[in-house]
Amino acid sequence: MEVILLENVAQLGASGEKVKVANGYGRNYLLPQKKALLATKSATRVYEHHQKMKLIRENKSLRQARQLTEEIEKTSITATVQVGEDNKMFGSVTSIDIHRLLTDQGVDVDRRKISLPDPLKELGVFTVPIKLHPDVEAKLKVWVVKT
Repeated sequence: MEVILLENVAQLGASGEKVKVANGYGRNYLLPQKKALLATKSATRVYEHHQKMKLIRENKSLRQARQLTEEIEKTSITATVQVGEDNKMFGSVTSIDIHRLLTDQGVDVDRRKISLPDPLKELGVFTVPIKLHPDVEAKLKVWVVKT
């Protein structure tokens, strides 16, 4: 029996590959578990069409991420914080604060994409990575200054 794998199957193949398997394995495991599709001519055409559409969507999201990266890297945000003696900050600047400041400047980014490992607890200039796409990462310049 010949099937098209819909996902990676260990010791058999990767997603999208046409492979020959035993009739029982295909009929009793791969097809009911939706891990494969019977490789008929029409199913092959439909699967290839879906793959092309998926590739088009991925390319579109990659282009949008690159455009947003250019916009973010042109932007610089300033976070004003209160400080005490010896320029010691009260609190910190978190990814939520950075998201709010970006939104105020008209740049819409999902808060969870801001990759800030630890909150900013010092005055100064910091570069904050923003993971927009698996292949695209923007660098945002954040100025932390006292009020």
